Amino acid sequence: MNDMSYAAVPMQWVGPLRITGNIVDDSVDVPLATYETPLWPSVGRGARITTLTEKGVVATLIDERMTRSILLEADDAYTAHTTVTRLKAEFAQLQAVVAGSSRFAELIDLHHQITGNLLFLRFEFTTGDASGHNMATLASDHLMDHILETMPGVRYGSISGNYCTDKKATAVNGILGRGKNVVTELLIPRDVVENRLHTTARQVVELNIRKNLIGTLLAGGIRSANAHYANMLLAFYLATGQDAANIVEGSQGITHAEDRGGDLYFSCTLPNLIVGTVGNGKHASFVDENLTRLGCRAEREPGGNARRLAVLAAATVLCGELSLMAAQTNRGELMRAHTQFERPTSSNGIQR
Repeated sequence: MNDMSYAAVPMQWVGPLRITGNIVDDSVDVPLATYETPLWPSVGRGARITTLTEKGVVATLIDERMTRSILLEADDAYTAHTTVTRLKAEFAQLQAVVAGSSRFAELIDLHHQITGNLLFLRFEFTTGDASGHNMATLASDHLMDHILETMPGVRYGSISGNYCTDKKATAVNGILGRGKNVVTELLIPRDVVENRLHTTARQVVELNIRKNLIGTLLAGGIRSANAHYANMLLAFYLATGQDAANIVEGSQGITHAEDRGGDLYFSCTLPNLIVGTVGNGKHASFVDENLTRLGCRAEREPGGNARRLAVLAAATVLCGELSLMAAQTNRGELMRAHTQFERPTSSNGIQR
């Protein structure tokens, strides 16, 4: 049980990506660990496009928070309601409880739902450079103890009530946020769209409406309208030591495109990027090397390295999303790419 080994996943560096915005102003290569080998040239094509535009990918970090919801059983709904009223009135005291549990965790908000006599409390924290899973759970443990000691008529239900929501596709994360919320934008000149992406702005906009918006609506998608965010996120997460299961909520994002007189405005909004540069999974040597090369081991204010990493992840997603959407405007291009980069070959180079 104590033996440690590593599963080998093929990894390549792709880039450079040109990124500007409120967190990053840099040109960087990014590591992608994946068995889906067409992802490397696809993201690479999107990355090249970013170097041919005036500002590259403009990435704006909108918000950041990690959440944990606890479940309490109250005597009745009225008791649950009065408990919430008291907790909100004593919010500063709750913040002091959290401060005593961690050097970096800070309680920034509280949301609730009452169902019958069940009280769901959703605590929201900032967690420095950590993704914050364990930090938020530890803080919630302390908050739970404080509530049970000071609030009559409520009892322990669970340390996690699924109103967080961790690694599940839900609406609440898109509405309230979980992790880093990053919006990426790219304005591509008409000639670059036509000569490098082999399509037009009108075609990409039309496909985005029909595929990502209407198609996802028909499929019953939850707070999501994109082609394949999960592909880039999984590859980026595995290469940087993240909890890969967080691509479930991480891939709930929205692609938006506009035809601006033949120029293509292309945007990806990712409200649930859960990444960190310290904590579990970051001790592996290859992860440390990758984070260092990404510039995420620098001396910055607390949280600065994690913010940079989230922006790099979001920009990577845009590159892959743009490339795939452009490809799908052309009949047969997607399959040709997969055939070229995925089908195994024999020793004499003939495809089997």
